[in-house]
Amino acid sequence: MEYKIAILGGDGIGPEVTAEAVKVLQAIGKRFGHTFSFRQGLVGGVAIDNTGSALPPETLRIARESDSVLFGAVGGPRWDDPKAPTRPEDGLLAIRKQLQLFANLRPVKVRPLLAGASPLKPDLLEGVDLVVVRELTGGLYFGRPKRRWQTSRGRRAVDTLSYKEDEIARVLRVGFELARGRRKRLASVDKANVLASSRLWREIATELSRDYPDVELRHLLVDTCAMQLVQRPRDFDVIVTENMFGDILTDEAAVLAGSMGMLPSASLGTRQGDKPGGGRFGLYEPIHGSAPDIAGKEIANPLAAILSAAMLLRLSLGLEREAAAVETSVDTVLADGYRTPDIASPGMKQVGTQEMGRLVVERTRP
Repeated sequence: MEYKIAILGGDGIGPEVTAEAVKVLQAIGKRFGHTFSFRQGLVGGVAIDNTGSALPPETLRIARESDSVLFGAVGGPRWDDPKAPTRPEDGLLAIRKQLQLFANLRPVKVRPLLAGASPLKPDLLEGVDLVVVRELTGGLYFGRPKRRWQTSRGRRAVDTLSYKEDEIARVLRVGFELARGRRKRLASVDKANVLASSRLWREIATELSRDYPDVELRHLLVDTCAMQLVQRPRDFDVIVTENMFGDILTDEAAVLAGSMGMLPSASLGTRQGDKPGGGRFGLYEPIHGSAPDIAGKEIANPLAAILSAAMLLRLSLGLEREAAAVETSVDTVLADGYRTPDIASPGMKQVGTQEMGRLVVERTRP
């Protein structure tokens, strides 16, 4: 069977790490008898430079005609002018909204071999295996009004945190369903002591919990959750939260895994996959940014992008064996002592971006 995958490398290290993920998918195709066809599209800063838009219509068309999207990263200093009418991040926000990618799944699993890469004590990290479900198309990032203006007393700006009931309910259901298939514990994170939108969030979470009597629901304020993530990370199974809180908490959770270069993500939408046995259409990306300071230096860690490709295989294409094969290959490379600079430790074999990708491909082949 042929699967169409859109490749949106973006800026900085984005094209470098997605290129390695593509090589791994090609190896999986040969091993399991699948055909993956890849179409490249421009997004972010490189798209602004070439078309004037952070998300050109052609890129959106390529994404919509594909079975899933593999995404790199966007942004960099050359596009950081706060007065610029278009920013690279506009492309990422726009594709999430246009494709209705409302649920962002960010798994955080501490691999024992990498426990030493985290600044936290190893005994805190043993057995950590959690998933953050971040609402992705609402909240401050999309609310209106959103503007900046000059007044007689100085500059002002406003952002609006807005959520509708159905937006909250659909992402909470993703969290409940995910928890039901795991350890049946769901932490709903909000700021209900201050924000009206969070009080609505908490109310809807409580109401939905009646449909999931087998799942233990607890409510946490976001500041408490941030503290407990580093104090008692083993306590968490599934965390579900709104857009900005999820963005911040998952960057914090990257410390548990040792590096952002190890954390994949899946952004899932309302559209069902077109292939037999597949799941929802999704966009898959490492949670790290474009890291322009290391772009082109052959030191970026491609494992988060490769693990994102594994999530693509599992969640959008329904290819569980193939996804597991990618994850096993990554674990084997790490067990063999290979590390990129961000996770390197004394005695390990330090390798670059392409070499790490090659090693995973080598272990993915039959």
